Amino acid sequence: MTASMIKLDDGAQLRTWTAGPASSQRFPVVMVHGGPGVPDYLAPVAGIIDDLCLVHRYDQRGTGGSCWEGEHTIARHVDDLALLLDAWGHDQAVLVGHSFGTNMASYFLLVHPERVAGLIQIAGPFLDPWREADQAAQRARRTDEQQTRLDDLDATESRTDAEEIEYLTLSWLTDHADRTRAWDWALASARTLRPINYAMNAQLNAAKKADPLEAHVDELRERLPPGAVIIGGAGDSRPADALRRLGTRLSCETIIIPNAGHHPWLDAPDQFGVALRAAVARQTQGAS
Repeated sequence: MTASMIKLDDGAQLRTWTAGPASSQRFPVVMVHGGPGVPDYLAPVAGIIDDLCLVHRYDQRGTGGSCWEGEHTIARHVDDLALLLDAWGHDQAVLVGHSFGTNMASYFLLVHPERVAGLIQIAGPFLDPWREADQAAQRARRTDEQQTRLDDLDATESRTDAEEIEYLTLSWLTDHADRTRAWDWALASARTLRPINYAMNAQLNAAKKADPLEAHVDELRERLPPGAVIIGGAGDSRPADALRRLGTRLSCETIIIPNAGHHPWLDAPDQFGVALRAAVARQTQGAS
């Protein structure tokens, strides 16, 4: 694996990683992480497929090693991905999005369909209505004491580093289907994905609400590359039915993995690995 900084048109520099066979005749894969406002965390997912093809990852601007301050817009992040493809020398790539990254991959497909050779969406995007079901599932997965503590920390104007780790752990422990390991997984993420870019989170979530994907489903279906797939977990707090509805509207294969949560490579690594490798092997074929 090689790491490098790529300078964009406005001077921002994004931290990137590349792994896999450079001489592969397959389309490359570009992973688009979620958040928004956290750095890339998809190295374990890349490791599942980097023997098949070239795999790129990057910290989105304003996160991790991609230091930047300014207003975050969907258009700016779409442009970033296009410029990264240019820098890597790829006319086309297979996009693998996770969580909010599935929204970003979808917005990119709407603007640059000619550059998307394939699309694999993991744990998203979710079509409304889904938030009430998600909130109910989250509440059911926290004890009363955990919920009270989370509410108190959320109301704290300035959290210490220890309080921030606790806050993020309490926020993220509901993502996992395996309740015996949920705290440890959430704690590991809380320790490694700080600091959270809360301004980026608020700006991009607001942009998503202002221009929801629900309004573009017909366009997405028209632009969707052959073989596109959605992979979700039946144990995600976010309802799998929302993914199934989207898959139906897009005429897209939807795979729901039993006993998997929002990070299916943790809860169900074997089943997820089989599904992901099959989708990547199928969609990366055809590069000249």
